[in-house]
Amino acid sequence: MNDALYIAATGLGAQQSNVETIANNLANVNTPGFKRAALNFESLMRSESAEAGQPGAAALPRGKALGVGVAGLLRHFEAGELRRTDAAMDLAVRGEGFLEVQLPDGTAGFVRGGTLMVTADGQLATAAGHLLRPGVNIGRDAKDLRIAADGAVSVLDAASGRRVEVGRLELVSFTNAGGLEPLGDGAYRASAASGEAQPAHAAENGAGSFAQGYVEASNVKLVDEMVNLMVAQRAYEMNVKVIQAADEMLGMSNNLRK
Repeated sequence: MNDALYIAATGLGAQQSNVETIANNLANVNTPGFKRAALNFESLMRSESAEAGQPGAAALPRGKALGVGVAGLLRHFEAGELRRTDAAMDLAVRGEGFLEVQLPDGTAGFVRGGTLMVTADGQLATAAGHLLRPGVNIGRDAKDLRIAADGAVSVLDAASGRRVEVGRLELVSFTNAGGLEPLGDGAYRASAASGEAQPAHAAENGAGSFAQGYVEASNVKLVDEMVNLMVAQRAYEMNVKVIQAADEMLGMSNNLRK
């Protein structure tokens, strides 16, 4: 069997995944806080496990690199542009760092800010309903909410007319933020690739700070993604041509006459 067919087939599959990743980036160009993703590729090699009868074993000669596969997806966490909204419940992180939140299953999730809300219990939460950690209770009737650059949360006390600090937001950082597992709604979960969350006090020792009244825009760059899309399309077309050429060669072999 002509190995070129299998090699080109792996190329088609890899480039299809690449186009889908780029399309997702482009679709979220206006999604606040979205972080672009890119695929890592690797050459394929037959393994001993493949010889044990796994699908595709016949297509992978022993010890021979054959085709390309997707090694993994890497998310890039370069900061996006901060856009001013002047809304008291909009919050962004200027610089590096994440806010810790409580996911519905009780585990820890991490966000880069976004639009906040006040729950029925007076707790600060994300727009998706994830409570902030550590919890901040501002009360249902709080007025003039302010979040300082260092995370101090204060409100205007209706009884005394004085400003009262009701809590403090903290940041966390990761050794490899690109390894975080996306959960949707701008939330992420720690993984073995990202490492455990490390406490980082806002506006101290190079850590990021909070910016109230701002939202972080997507870090997708249209020009870069369009170039990546054209490159992926050309690579896909070349793999199609390889399949066509291999098919023609097989046809020529079948038509040989002694």
